[in-house]
Amino acid sequence: MKNLVILISGRGSNMMAIAEACAAEGWNARIAAVISNKPDAAGLADAAQRGIATAVVDHRAHADRAAFDAALADAIDAFEPDLVVLAGFMRILSVEFVNRYAGRMLNIHPSLLPAFTGLHTHRRAIDAGCKLAGTTVHVVTPELDHGPIVAQAAVPVLEGDTEETLAARVTAAEHILYPRVVRWWVEGKLDFAGAGRIAHRSGAAQWLV
Repeated sequence: MKNLVILISGRGSNMMAIAEACAAEGWNARIAAVISNKPDAAGLADAAQRGIATAVVDHRAHADRAAFDAALADAIDAFEPDLVVLAGFMRILSVEFVNRYAGRMLNIHPSLLPAFTGLHTHRRAIDAGCKLAGTTVHVVTPELDHGPIVAQAAVPVLEGDTEETLAARVTAAEHILYPRVVRWWVEGKLDFAGAGRIAHRSGAAQWLV
């Protein structure tokens, strides 16, 4: 059985979507722990209610990024993870940390990468006049929001959209896409063939529209 460790900074809605899918679909995996850098992250209580172990590594309690990353890695490794899942984890991770979990750490970003890396993605998509926005699940690499793309979901940008209305539409797509990708990883269905490309071994569609 695969051990999944999920990192969050807030309400953890993607974490909950993954946990619900794992239980409902009978994955050969378990959420071994949910870890946050914020003691007041709402998702910690939701995870605990499901019987999932939780931990906090408060970034404010550490002198610098290296010290925080070392403490975070120790907390993660205590649960012997096969896969580390970033689900709204709002910290930039060091090269050393990313390399420690190379090939077994996923992130979800609220844009159709490579467009709109970084923050304020929904506002930037609206301001740019995009007709489609969306979300991307990718493998984490040292370059922020640039790892190999595993799957994407697109949603329309509607006339009169605000950041909030577009974000809600994208989040709903994330709750479908992220559990699907994590399940693919658990089942060994992703082909890391090199050249920055990842394919599904059975040819399943790696997009949602």
